[in-house]
Amino acid sequence: QGLRPLAPTEFLDLIFGTSKPPPGLPAADPFLVTNKVPDLQKVFQRSDGLPVHLKLGYPDRLLYRTTMALTIGGTIYCLVALFIASQPKKQ
Repeated sequence: QGLRPLAPTEFLDLIFGTSKPPPGLPAADPFLVTNKVPDLQKVFQRSDGLPVHLKLGYPDRLLYRTTMALTIGGTIYCLVALFIASQPKKQ
């Protein structure tokens, strides 16, 4: 009977690089083909007086305002909690 080897005795050929797409993906994926960097550079380098974090329009404004509301709300909550915690306890 004996022991069987743990490693396979047959070795597959290694593929280090190929110009063919992987077998499970479609040949022309639009996200892999188009380069969006030049378009985004034009948007972000435009001189319109807006800060960089607001240049993409409505989604950026919504995210910025939500973040600011949570920050201000959290600060007020902490100040109220500190005020309540600093009050002497009644016996």
